[in-house]
Amino acid sequence: MSKLSFFKYQGAGNDFVMIDNRTGALDRSAEDKIRRLCERRFGVGADGLILLQDHPDYDFEMVYFNADGREGSMCGNGGRCAVAFARQLGIIDLKTYFLAVDGPHDARIDEAGSWVELRMGKVARVEQGGDFFYLDTGSPHYVVFVEDLTQVNVVTRGRAVRYSDRFRESGTNVNFVQPVRAGIAVATYERGVEDETLSCGTGVTAAAIAYYLRQPSAARQRVDIRAKGGELQVHFEPAGEGFDEIWLCGPAKRVFEGSWEG
Repeated sequence: MSKLSFFKYQGAGNDFVMIDNRTGALDRSAEDKIRRLCERRFGVGADGLILLQDHPDYDFEMVYFNADGREGSMCGNGGRCAVAFARQLGIIDLKTYFLAVDGPHDARIDEAGSWVELRMGKVARVEQGGDFFYLDTGSPHYVVFVEDLTQVNVVTRGRAVRYSDRFRESGTNVNFVQPVRAGIAVATYERGVEDETLSCGTGVTAAAIAYYLRQPSAARQRVDIRAKGGELQVHFEPAGEGFDEIWLCGPAKRVFEGSWEG
């Protein structure tokens, strides 16, 4: 039985199996194997899996899979971890330009290799409902503000929205946001994982933009975020009906490395 080498990374508690796939170690169509790798009791355990691959026009290509084994939309914390992984492999230095499923991304990493700032894609528009915001920050996000995040059953309420008539077929991520003294606290139910994750990069990005839209001001264009897995920052610039210069910033750390037989 062949062994597959991997690394485990986490960004604010959002964890990923990382594979250097420049030599084709893992077939991206191996859905069952990817799902088993991500299983927490029978595999390595992760919210998702990322392949780092060569690309002729970029420093590298990031291919992201949800924990269910299927290729997913953009993952912000996964992108930041991919940058830290590329630095570890010696592919990049302190800045990079790489390709993900939603297009090219700029990123920068500190000398210690533990803090990564990732430029997210533009947000063209935001839907504002009576009690929600809905926007795409590389992945679709439904945002609801609450008075007390500790009283929210994230899985039950998140699943009710994700499997509602509107979102049942394509799915959506669901974010619950509480304004706090230093910014906002966010909890996210993620499609593909079908559970709460300790943080979600595209989710906190969506939450920060929704927070600004509730009461626009220059001070809210840089938002400190408290997720259950750690602290993140998002800053952006309003651009017409949308937003540009969106940066997701936070920790990205290697946890361990190993080999998997499966």
